[in-house]
Amino acid sequence: MFEPTIGLEVHAELRTKTKMFCNSKNDPNEKQPNVNICPVCMAHPGVLPTINKEAVKHVLRVGLSMDGRLADYSEFDRKNYFYPDIPKAFQLSQYEFPLISGGMLAGVALTRIHLEEDTARSSHTSNSESSLVDFNRAGVPLMELVTEPVIHSATDASKFARELQLLLRTLGASDANMEKGEMRVEANISVSKNKAELGVKVEVKNLNSFRSVERAIDFEIKRQIELLESGGTVVQETRGWDENKEVTFSQRLKEEAADYRYFPEPDLPKLKISEVPEFDTEVLRATLPELPSVKRERLVDVYALSKDIAEVYVVDTKLCEFFEAIVRALGEKSEEVNKKVKLASNYIVNNLMALRDAEESSGHVTDHITPEAFLEIVLLAYSGDISSNGAVELIGHVVANTEPVEADAVRGLASELGLLQENDEGLLMETIETVLRDNQEAVAEFKAGKEQALQYLVGQGMKLSRGSANPAKLKELIQTKL
Repeated sequence: MFEPTIGLEVHAELRTKTKMFCNSKNDPNEKQPNVNICPVCMAHPGVLPTINKEAVKHVLRVGLSMDGRLADYSEFDRKNYFYPDIPKAFQLSQYEFPLISGGMLAGVALTRIHLEEDTARSSHTSNSESSLVDFNRAGVPLMELVTEPVIHSATDASKFARELQLLLRTLGASDANMEKGEMRVEANISVSKNKAELGVKVEVKNLNSFRSVERAIDFEIKRQIELLESGGTVVQETRGWDENKEVTFSQRLKEEAADYRYFPEPDLPKLKISEVPEFDTEVLRATLPELPSVKRERLVDVYALSKDIAEVYVVDTKLCEFFEAIVRALGEKSEEVNKKVKLASNYIVNNLMALRDAEESSGHVTDHITPEAFLEIVLLAYSGDISSNGAVELIGHVVANTEPVEADAVRGLASELGLLQENDEGLLMETIETVLRDNQEAVAEFKAGKEQALQYLVGQGMKLSRGSANPAKLKELIQTKL
């Protein structure tokens, strides 16, 4: 029985105003090629790089959030290799002295996190006769995270990558959009029958979606097992992933560290982290927001939310802030408040979120409705003044309204839309008297023990009131009357 072992290398472009070693703009949304460039990132003779302090700070905060060890001494190295997307013919990276060592995320142990510069972006013509290079990305700060080889399934690898993306976004370190290439995953995969000994490692490069991560790893595990079972041997190499065919393919033999001829960058100063006051561990820790793992646990414990619902709020920060603003407005916890919190959360997750895609072009859906107005709708539903369907319709109207709807205008809007339910017992009893008089057969059936007859009578009451009666109140009064 073969057991797979997987280690991940993840690259994430950092969110900074300028590039890693120059003042060219760092703009991942720039459409025009080769405009965010300068003599430094284009490697003109005689230029000198300068370290981007904000990029270093991002990596230190990421490492701290994973309980990694922050280096006191660090330096940059030249990683030598030639390719058209590397204008210097070497990449500035970190080899022997990374900024972060160790750490843990989602149950996966980390080896290191270091900082380097991104490469340019190459594009190839369909007939492969020519290639174009856009240097806007060349020199953008790039964080590389390396895990220990402790992952044993494609699902767990994907889970780790998702948690890392969430953490980077929570910290504001990176947007980490995989479809834009802002986060790229590489998987080192081996299989072995001997748990004490790893098999031959194969690296699969540039996986740009969580779906690709899972499928590429699953395919590669299956390929290696079939190869070994047929008497073949696994070659240590770098492979690519063909998204259309859903297969990996050989690219080149795997390089070793010696092939890159690493040596310390002579044009950059060594980093003594303790000499920079804002890099002090406690100063950095004070800048950390509530981390996803902590928020996940708090939402379940404090608000008694299911893990699935809590995850919705963990992933969507604005939605979570909206929910918690409603909870604060409801006041101190009690059994009744807990019911209202649960009802509010149900409407947020099941109904407000359904409107999110429609409103995405004009901002987050919570930009179109205030917590106060939303709470007013929830309270109308809780009291029975509007039905559940009425609450959903009212939420849709408020969100779609071009002008903001104030909380004190919500009831009036519900009335205009004909959504308010009749709760006045005197008026409801008039309806009930008519229903019971005109449906003697159903009355007799109910008295004989046929429960279905009660629903029929409620339906007749709703019909007679043209849907304005509160069905729960109507049912209660009919039962009492009979």
